[in-house]
Amino acid sequence: MLTLENINKVYRTDTIETLALNNISLTVGEGEFLSIMGPSGCGKSTLLNIMGLIDEPSEGRVSVAGQSIADYNSKATARFRNQHLGFIFQSFHLINDLSVVDNVELPLLYRQVGSKERRRLAEEALEQVGLKNRMRHFPSQLSGGQKQRVAIARAIVGRPDIILADEPTGNLDSVMGNEIMDILLSLNEKAGTTIVMVTHDERMAKRTHRLVRLFDGSQVQ
Repeated sequence: MLTLENINKVYRTDTIETLALNNISLTVGEGEFLSIMGPSGCGKSTLLNIMGLIDEPSEGRVSVAGQSIADYNSKATARFRNQHLGFIFQSFHLINDLSVVDNVELPLLYRQVGSKERRRLAEEALEQVGLKNRMRHFPSQLSGGQKQRVAIARAIVGRPDIILADEPTGNLDSVMGNEIMDILLSLNEKAGTTIVMVTHDERMAKRTHRLVRLFDGSQVQ
């Protein structure tokens, strides 16, 4: 489902060069739930951004859903990302001026899905995460756990092949964190969604199929 081949990422300024990722090769199978761990600054989020086609490697090749995106221009990459990938962020990234259901509809708006179909799919996604009764609320009226549920609904509304989650339980207490993890596991087990999750929480990582560890930009496990 997702293949990285000999990925290097270098950040350069006028005076310094920083190697963020060093020769990473990794395959994520269809229906797998993979977690990525490592200390702060080890390259986890950089790796996730490259997997999600948000950032480009300095060297190496990325293939998603069997397609190499090496020759895609920015518009084609954005279209591919919208159609095949869903994103969940630690800080939710909800738009406060939009209602819950309008936040969830956003990825479909960029696909130019009709309004009735957008609403139907958004309500269905919110029902999956147990928040359909909050669809008219605004993010400011929700708890942290509820905001993350909305973020998950937004990620799954377009029925992506892969969900990329960056510290999805990082801003939540243990009870809410476990609830969010249960939702992700259900998506993986019942819907067969492939999930890659960056986490600092060893307990959460142990609930996934496989764990990859990074240290100073290199894969150590």
